[in-house]
Amino acid sequence: MQRENWKQEFLDHHYGDKVWISSNPWISSLVAKLSMESTQLPELFWIVRRLYQESLRQIINSVFPVEQQSIATRMIQATDRAIINQELLKAQTRVIVVDVARAGIIPSQTLFEELCYYFNPQLLRQDHFYMARKVDNQGRVVGVDVAGSKIGGDIEDAIVLIPDPMGATGSSLSYALDYYKNNVPGKAKAFVVSNLINTPEFLRKILKDHSDVFCFSHRIDRGLSAQEVLSSKPGLYWDKEKGLNEHDYIVPGAGGVGEILNNSFV
Repeated sequence: MQRENWKQEFLDHHYGDKVWISSNPWISSLVAKLSMESTQLPELFWIVRRLYQESLRQIINSVFPVEQQSIATRMIQATDRAIINQELLKAQTRVIVVDVARAGIIPSQTLFEELCYYFNPQLLRQDHFYMARKVDNQGRVVGVDVAGSKIGGDIEDAIVLIPDPMGATGSSLSYALDYYKNNVPGKAKAFVVSNLINTPEFLRKILKDHSDVFCFSHRIDRGLSAQEVLSSKPGLYWDKEKGLNEHDYIVPGAGGVGEILNNSFV
């Protein structure tokens, strides 16, 4: 299912073949702008939507199924040679987008709407998962608080796509993946998580718990690593890479994106 010839748009690294990190000046510039303290609402809405449109393009081109098709163009009125014979995306692909509230609300809705323009809407679904990080009295992440969910059916033969802007510890997304695999009927075609920014710790957690999951992001942050580690190719000294501070926030990161996008600082 994975197409290697698309990887020229991605960073070379040592995290394994399930990890795809953008290497693109336009995308990198938008993520940097997202991260700046001076960038506020409503500009943030546009940046997040635009970056997730780019994420979807990368994910579709990398892991979505294609099939050989014969398509007649408008020129068929003039000649019977007006036929496109080409490998194209399979429109009858089942996709489930999971909104991990609250940072994932805008990304999920963006992906769901974009998918509807090409893929059969009857085969698409948006689910909702309400959860947040659980912290101890020092502010460190110790688990996941789940308030509820709205899951609209099985996942049989579906690509399950989970967008969450900040991949910090991986606890929430690992929990969501566990839930879909163990509590929702059916066997998925693939699981994909999509971050704008993630960390080496996030990748270690997700791939340890779910070795079958594709991880896409636009930036890998390991800003608290030693200088010799930062100077090396990402993932070469994975066990020495550090991107989380003592409160499990990403450095350099972008701050509390879920808080900022919702203008709710709790």
